[in-house]
Amino acid sequence: MSLNSLKETLRPCENLLASSTSISSRSQSSNFDYNSENTLIPRKPPKSSVSQQLLRFQDSFSPLQKQIPERRQQQQQREGQKEFQQGKQLQPLKRSEDDEDGEEDDRENKGIGKSRLDPFLFDQTGPYEPLILSSPTEMPETQVPASINCRLLEHQREGVKFLYKLYKNNHGGILGDDMGLGKTIQAIAFLAAVFGKDGDYADSSKKEGNDDSKGPVLIVCPTSVIHNWESEFFKWSTFRVSVYHGLNCDLILDKLEVQGVEILITSFDTYRIHGDILSKVKWEIVIVDEAHRLKNEKSKLYQACLYIKTKKRYGLTGTIMQNKIMELFNLLDWVAPGSLGTREHFREFYDEPLKLGQRSTAPERFVQVADERKRHLVTVLRKYLLRRTKEETIGHLMLGKEDNVVFCAMSELQKRAYRRILQQPEIQCLVNKDFPCSCGSPLTQVECCKRTVRDGILWNYLHRDSPDGCDSCPFCVVLPFLIKLQQISNHLELIKPNPKDDPDKQKKDAEFAAAVFGTDIDLVGGNTQNESFMGLSDVTQCGKMRVLEKLLFDWVSQGDKILLFSHSVRMLDILEKFLIRKGYCFSRLDGSTPMSLRQTLVDDFNSSPSKQVFIISTRAGGLGLNLMSANRVVIFDPNWNPAHDLQAQDRSFRFGQKRHVIVFRLLAAGSLEELVYTRQVYKQQLSNIAVSGKMEKRYFEGVQDCKEFQGELFGIHNLFRDLSNKLFTSEIIELNEKQGHQCSTSGSKDHDISTVGMHFIPLTESGDSSSLEAEVGNHVPERAAARNQILEELGVVYAHRYEDIVNFGPGIQVDKEMSESLNSNLSKPPAPAVKRSRLHTDEKENASSSRERKKQQFSILAQSMDMGDAEFSRWVLSATPEELAKVLREYMIKRKGLDV
Repeated sequence: MSLNSLKETLRPCENLLASSTSISSRSQSSNFDYNSENTLIPRKPPKSSVSQQLLRFQDSFSPLQKQIPERRQQQQQREGQKEFQQGKQLQPLKRSEDDEDGEEDDRENKGIGKSRLDPFLFDQTGPYEPLILSSPTEMPETQVPASINCRLLEHQREGVKFLYKLYKNNHGGILGDDMGLGKTIQAIAFLAAVFGKDGDYADSSKKEGNDDSKGPVLIVCPTSVIHNWESEFFKWSTFRVSVYHGLNCDLILDKLEVQGVEILITSFDTYRIHGDILSKVKWEIVIVDEAHRLKNEKSKLYQACLYIKTKKRYGLTGTIMQNKIMELFNLLDWVAPGSLGTREHFREFYDEPLKLGQRSTAPERFVQVADERKRHLVTVLRKYLLRRTKEETIGHLMLGKEDNVVFCAMSELQKRAYRRILQQPEIQCLVNKDFPCSCGSPLTQVECCKRTVRDGILWNYLHRDSPDGCDSCPFCVVLPFLIKLQQISNHLELIKPNPKDDPDKQKKDAEFAAAVFGTDIDLVGGNTQNESFMGLSDVTQCGKMRVLEKLLFDWVSQGDKILLFSHSVRMLDILEKFLIRKGYCFSRLDGSTPMSLRQTLVDDFNSSPSKQVFIISTRAGGLGLNLMSANRVVIFDPNWNPAHDLQAQDRSFRFGQKRHVIVFRLLAAGSLEELVYTRQVYKQQLSNIAVSGKMEKRYFEGVQDCKEFQGELFGIHNLFRDLSNKLFTSEIIELNEKQGHQCSTSGSKDHDISTVGMHFIPLTESGDSSSLEAEVGNHVPERAAARNQILEELGVVYAHRYEDIVNFGPGIQVDKEMSESLNSNLSKPPAPAVKRSRLHTDEKENASSSRERKKQQFSILAQSMDMGDAEFSRWVLSATPEELAKVLREYMIKRKGLDV
């Protein structure tokens, strides 16, 4: 676009002030020649370059339709009259960059503060007008400044309103949006409204109506995001921000005493240490970022945060509950004390019924009680918790995510090593702990002769300073052996000695590796670390790396960019050598990467087409790493905490992602990793039930923290069970499908992937698809055999989609009437629904029948194209209208031919 075209584009600006002023001589000589009738918009024009203006008006310019509030208009007129009396002429709406620099110099010389906020630093998402939060009768008016509101998405405005509602009611709450939905920005917009900040003023505290009696705000966050908070405050508003961290704590305290600080940012560790000092300050608002760190009521951090002197406590977290339902109580009881009753009441009324009702063989009475308590809990939580997912908010702006769980076959060498670990004396002691002791005593083995394991390699190393054992024997060896089993599942090299460890540990690891490898020790290069580059990069003896090799080859050839996660730094070293051997261009980030270089690595990967793979440590990835250029994510090893794997996926799947994201979680089939994954499913289901009130399929018999119902998930005997000859996860899922544990809620959506693209399948008058079904049905066994052969060649034993196992649909939507009813009397059962008329029932049945016919024809059409329902649905989403029309024509032609 030329400069003249830009001038013509800017010309139709609407006059917003009745009074017109003369144009300054400097403006008349600028490149932009405005007519004298054009008047300035009642706000300070931003200092924006031509490129920034082009971004603002990239399509077409539409005049500003909404007038600013009368109060601000009058204020601007008064300021204009004052400036005119001082001999300054008002500037036109737009001016050249030289003029803007001149005005900036004049303001600096006269001591007039310049706004630090550029309203066009980011693309606008809404009209340039404030967001009114207060009621019409409330004075002074509370509003989010227009300079901030114009850049908020709609769900972010709702989040700001939610926080302000909590603030007006003088209690705290939790903003529980998914990662990447802008919780930080919503918090800053909320604070700007409460403190009367405006992006057009350098010192908003001088504005009329600002309440100087408010105390400061405390923000507690992880150390890695302190500077991110500081920079976001600088970008979005004009607070006086200080960081209480490091060597300047005493200076910041002095500044805090003289009211020179409006926002104080500190880390979790710093607050835990200096909590007794900071708790003496009367804070107006306290915000805890990554608030799930307060899940343990016995931690020193939780105890320190209890002494904060304010009722307005707010938590920001995308993982409200990670492992147990009681974590939800701890977090809610901190932000809103007493909102969920006492700890014992919550455990008896909510925790136990919800867990027992989720058992696969739970009696119907238990299921009904769990459903009732779940609805009660959701109704209470919605007062203090706002939880939104990407699918609910920005799903229409993204192409979606597919989360695949792939069970890789271990190599024969891995299987033999895995069995040898299970035969170690320490594990045998744990597995047989409840059996009668062989000495003839009436006590069990763990209570009598088998409490210590003097012939065990790991036990002797752990108790080298206490030969008689410790108080927790023999359970002290559980965690070390779990780590060993996970290492074998990932790569044989991981159980060998690490040269970075102390000599005693290296000696122990070498001895243990020799016992595990046994007669196969020569096949793995001995019991010491392999120094051979070719040996470490070889995929022959690692089942996961065989699968990864084929996946990477396919993806890189298609131009995809891949994120590769592992929580083991030694595993990252092996993967790095593998990528070098294959010739892939990659970047790496782990705990040893300096903080100053991390963002540079991220920017380089996002901008460089040559960077194909980014290997990242799951634990050292930190927060705020936006890797949206990647559309493939591989999680090499699962974590016991499901939130870690989900956060790793969100590095790529976040706002701004332009491609469909496909995730592959690699698990070693028949190993401990299957139990890790099934526990992930169990924990995620409990979180969905307690937080969102979703109905989940009842897969498992085990109940967390219940010795009576340990089932297949919990207990020592399950941790150290040999699963090498079983399809553990698939058997559980298939058993559930056979038993028909299909739970659904009223009005819930059908999550069958085949429904995604059914809208373009035409229904014939008869709706009879038996003939076409009969024709393509004959090829189903052939397609299944071909699919199994492909999986076998890949080294995959079993695979499924995570979304098919865990319910990611909408939760319970409690209307206002039900909420008031349940709040008034939680023990009172909900009123029976009003009986519908026969007409409505018939309409529902007809709609259901029509939908079933569509689903049937959709599956038939997918089979005719030699695709599965899921694959065909993704093709439908990406196909052009011409391609869809062609498929339909061929479908109808084939249908008519069969009918004849």
